[in-house]
Amino acid sequence: MKLIYTISLSLFLSASVFGQKTEKAGPKDKAVIEHFKNDYKKKNYKKFNGKMTLNDNQILFDNKIIFYDKSDKITETMLKEGLIYPQLLTEFQVDKFENEDSDRTQKRFAKIQKNWKDSFEVNNIKLSGGSELIFLSTDEKVRRFKVVCKDPKFPNLMIYYFELTDKNATKDTSVQDFIKNSKLTHIFQRTE
Repeated sequence: MKLIYTISLSLFLSASVFGQKTEKAGPKDKAVIEHFKNDYKKKNYKKFNGKMTLNDNQILFDNKIIFYDKSDKITETMLKEGLIYPQLLTEFQVDKFENEDSDRTQKRFAKIQKNWKDSFEVNNIKLSGGSELIFLSTDEKVRRFKVVCKDPKFPNLMIYYFELTDKNATKDTSVQDFIKNSKLTHIFQRTE
């Protein structure tokens, strides 16, 4: 009888080892979860329609460069599909600055400067560590991704959260196919 209980208990405890693993939100992800719960606004961002030149581990978007890690297929696919590009991230930074309820004095000072938007220009950044955030994706047609950004102008890493929407996706659609057929519908950025 003890043997049956021991085997039953062992099987019960090992069942979680063989079960499907799900990503759980960590302590750093609480702000991201709150953002998507409270401050989320869906937009439709345009794909890059200029000249893209691919080199070894970089893509030139007209005259701006993004470096990437070739082993990071998520980030590579987003870049090659023109979903993420420097001009988009520059525009995002400017919009974020203009729409935040932060220091009015700083905003007035910036706007009296000649070419004040140039300080938000994104170029020569490196994107890496792309991963799908399963705990943030509740709909099979909408998936959210996290990408680490290293900008030589800043000492800290920036983390971008990109929401992609593919109207034809199913739960069985692979990540690569999902990205190739999707549109960028939300961007969130924070510093680490």
